[in-house]
Amino acid sequence: MSEVRIKFSVADKVARITLANPAGRNVMDLQFCREFGQAAIACETNPDIKVILIEAEGDVFSMGGDINNFLANKDRVHAHILDMATQIHIGVAGLRRASAPVIAAVNGMAAGGAFSLVAGADVVIAKRSAKFNPAFTKTGLTPDAGGTYFFPRVAGFRKAFWIMATNPTLTAEQAAEIDLVTQVVDDETFTQDVERIVRQFADSAPGALAGLKSLFRSSLTNTLDDQLNLEARSIAARCADPATLERLITFIGKKK
Repeated sequence: MSEVRIKFSVADKVARITLANPAGRNVMDLQFCREFGQAAIACETNPDIKVILIEAEGDVFSMGGDINNFLANKDRVHAHILDMATQIHIGVAGLRRASAPVIAAVNGMAAGGAFSLVAGADVVIAKRSAKFNPAFTKTGLTPDAGGTYFFPRVAGFRKAFWIMATNPTLTAEQAAEIDLVTQVVDDETFTQDVERIVRQFADSAPGALAGLKSLFRSSLTNTLDDQLNLEARSIAARCADPATLERLITFIGKKK
């Protein structure tokens, strides 16, 4: 294989999954999918990570699936694409299971599978100049990387179906209107704004954001009674944690 598609690092409780093929517009080929899956598993299995950042080098987040790569394997395209989808889905599922919340920092166009990855993040920070396009159905494809799971839950069934069926290119502001993007920031301050939010998450109270992510995930399938039961046990466990108790004591002390 050639140079890496994904750079992965962990430091100061922050895991960084960096799309690292800017010359190729960070397209998703089989190597990309495998490396992304490996990075996600590393995040899932490291309890010291408090926030996971997905970012990209260059001025494009990712143009999605590498169509040239698809065609280069046309004699075995069915098996090739199934392999790709299986590998990227290992990554999607790994990030879902990871206790740390996922922040996607979108610096440019996010299309195809990258659109799906963005939809699956817990927080999405986008440059004002960023663009979003699902891109699948215009070429006869259907979404992967969790797009049909995450996007309807973000935007609502009908809006998500319409966008994936008609493939408009959304501005960052339009994406924010349907909750695909959490916060739009100016291009000039993008890096600083992302790092500030990442640091805020990394410095958060131990267990709080991991517990929040877990509760939000379970709420998608639980009944109200089941969810209330989980909430009660979660807040009780958090309050009984010595680090949380210390923060509560400090908080009350500041109030006096």
